[in-house]
Amino acid sequence: MYYVLVPSDAELTFADHAGRLYARRYGFPPVAGRLLGYLSVCDPPDQTIAELAEALLASRSAIAGALKSLEVTGVVRRSRAAGERMDRVWIDLSSPQGMDITEYQELGGLAREGLEVLADASAERRAVLLETAAFADFLVEQMPRLQQEWESRRAALIASGELPQRPEPKGRR
Repeated sequence: MYYVLVPSDAELTFADHAGRLYARRYGFPPVAGRLLGYLSVCDPPDQTIAELAEALLASRSAIAGALKSLEVTGVVRRSRAAGERMDRVWIDLSSPQGMDITEYQELGGLAREGLEVLADASAERRAVLLETAAFADFLVEQMPRLQQEWESRRAALIASGELPQRPEPKGRR
C-alpha cells in the first residue's frame, strides 16, 4: 500500500516552474508540464490520476487529458498493478527522450515533398526546404550515435554511483 505524502510548497513550485518551461519551450498545456514536474519530485514516484489531481489542485479530467498527450511522447507511462483498480502514472526514462528519429524522418519527407512542388523554382526559392531536408537528414544520421553515447554515459554514471538505478514503479508491467 502506498501512502501519498502531501506535496511541499517547494515541490508544487517546482511543478509550476516545469509547467511554464514546457508551455514556453514546447507548447505543452501548462497542466502537462506541471504533471511532468510533479512526477519528477513526488513520493512515491508513481501516482494515480486522483492523487495527481489532488496534489496539483487540478481536475481529474485535466490530469487525464495531460496524461494522454504526454503518453504520445513516451516519457510518461501508466499501468495497473495486480489487484489495483486504478492506473498508476510515472515518468519512463527508458524511452528515447527526444531521440526519436521518426520526427526528423517525417520532417525531411515533408521538405522533400515541398521540393517536388517547387521542382522548377530557383534555388533561392527552394533554399528553406533544401536546408530543412539537409538538417533533418543530419539529425536522422546523428541521433543513433547520440543515443548510444548517452546510454554508455548513463551506464557509467550508474556504475560510479553518481546516478542511482531507479526502481521500477509498482504499476509497471
